[in-house]
Amino acid sequence: MIRIFKHYISSAYLGLMIGEWLIFFLAMYLGSDIRFFTVTSWYSDTDIIEASVIFSLTLTLSCVGLGLYRRSLDWEDYNLVLRVCISFLVGGIITISVYYLFPQYFIARSVFVYALFFAFFGMMCSRYLFYHYVNLDKIQRRVLVLGAGEKAKQLNKVNSQYVHKGFRIVGFVDIGEEKSAVDENLLMANTQSLAHIVTDYQIDEIVIAMDDRRNAMPLKGLLDCKALGVQIMDLLCFYEREQGLIYLDGLTLSWFLFSDGFDFSGFRTVIKRTVDIVASLGLLVITWPFMLLTALAIMLESGVKAPIFYRQVRVGEESKLFGVLKFRSMRTDAEKNGAQWAQKNDDRITQVGRFIRKCRIDELPQIFNVLKGDMSFVGPRPERPEFVAGFEERIPFYAERHRIKPGITGWAQLCYPYGANEQDTINKLEYDLYYVKNSSLFLDISIILGTIEVILWGRGAR
Repeated sequence: MIRIFKHYISSAYLGLMIGEWLIFFLAMYLGSDIRFFTVTSWYSDTDIIEASVIFSLTLTLSCVGLGLYRRSLDWEDYNLVLRVCISFLVGGIITISVYYLFPQYFIARSVFVYALFFAFFGMMCSRYLFYHYVNLDKIQRRVLVLGAGEKAKQLNKVNSQYVHKGFRIVGFVDIGEEKSAVDENLLMANTQSLAHIVTDYQIDEIVIAMDDRRNAMPLKGLLDCKALGVQIMDLLCFYEREQGLIYLDGLTLSWFLFSDGFDFSGFRTVIKRTVDIVASLGLLVITWPFMLLTALAIMLESGVKAPIFYRQVRVGEESKLFGVLKFRSMRTDAEKNGAQWAQKNDDRITQVGRFIRKCRIDELPQIFNVLKGDMSFVGPRPERPEFVAGFEERIPFYAERHRIKPGITGWAQLCYPYGANEQDTINKLEYDLYYVKNSSLFLDISIILGTIEVILWGRGAR
């Protein structure tokens, strides 16, 4: 893992992205060479370089948007060929649009088709090599866990479903009197020094995962291991790096105070507000036809007198209340029995509503909330005050998500499906706190690009 502007990026996927960008860049060159193999090329070297840059950048951004470089990608929702085909379709449309808007960059259709073919073939080859070699034991980080209780056991699930596993747990060291809950085959008796274990098993990293930190830790042994070049990781920092969340179990106020992040300085606020206004106006220019068609569809389904929009009170920055604006996707009497979460296959949702929720079109009127300043483009999703009051009483640190403006999309929406109960709220809070702690323009751009995958794959829609 490497950290860029406080956000953790998988070095393996970053290397894959750079390598595939180079493949896309060279694909345009190869396409031009094949097309003009027997005749003189119409294009200068500068023309081909410009075309290659445009082609490679649009394809790479499309692949990013389709989640092809997402480190938390698991086999269940992988669908490599389908994702690649859709990303190439989106990238191809964007590239053609650039050619249409800027004719000076236009490239022959035959060269473009050749480039697409070579890019697709090259990407399939790079993926085969990547997944064949990237999970080899010799290039995975070898992790030793200090502890053998329930917290240590949960670490087995951190990357068990991921396509790329960045680390492998070599063993667990039983410390103190906690009851062992881990695989006995991986349990290491505390009969030799940590330095010997580290040397014998070629450990790269030690994660402290004791159920009760009041038990005596082998501080001298840990210091010896650090002197050997082994990284010592706290459990909270390990989860933050590997899963992009703030692990609530064991979280304390002192951790908030002494950790980096949670920077809401004036300059950062000004930059974020400027980006929100520019992005909102740009998105409004692009989406107004879809918003108009949605309004007509709601009117046709529910009648002229039925409301098109739905205004709902939500909790915003510093716990201030505001009215969020959405296209109405449920029946007008949907909450006659009080506030409640949307459930899977909820019968209160209209036919038009089911479609616009799936495609996130119902969220588009929130552009006006962003322009007004109640919301940001990226941030924790605003929740209803009827729910928030109870959450703040029962869930530790829930109120911390209100330190910044809520957003149309957010880190939790990318990493976790739709929440329909309090446990889901707790799980999503862990991702929201990660965003609040590490928010930056770089992370915002990453989330906006990742939202494309959420929309096209319909993840989390309900």
